[in-house]
Amino acid sequence: MKLSEVQSALVGLNEVRFELPNGDRVPEHFHVTEVGQIDKYFMDCGGTVRKESVINFQLFTATDYDHRLSAQKLSSIISLSQKQLSLADLEVEVEFQGTTIEKYHLAFERGAFRLVATKTDCLAKDACGIPTETETQKVSTVAAASVCTPGSGCC
Repeated sequence: MKLSEVQSALVGLNEVRFELPNGDRVPEHFHVTEVGQIDKYFMDCGGTVRKESVINFQLFTATDYDHRLSAQKLSSIISLSQKQLSLADLEVEVEFQGTTIEKYHLAFERGAFRLVATKTDCLAKDACGIPTETETQKVSTVAAASVCTPGSGCC
């Protein structure tokens, strides 16, 4: 979800809700403590230099249980950040404190922002000799067809 999509989703909302991947809600007294752009400049394990940029929201919950962030206030925070930091319209990544600092993608469904789990990945599978998912499926299919056929005794 891009920053402009977040702003569009906030229009007409009375309350801002964030939901974790397991369906639990982020406590209603959360704060958005940071809005910014994170630029990652790196080299993958295959030697390719890469650059990635995302807009980052940091969600924080404290003991001020009466705190509520309105949609209008969050929209204002985002607008001010866009103006002061010259933010691009990039994908939004959300940090939230779980067991450790967890990073999520963001989606909007049924009037709530849903935190979508992220995964690590090898960006240079060909250079590392890691088969792609389709290659793994082909090998499994061929192995299953040649070994586990009716009457082969494998089952």
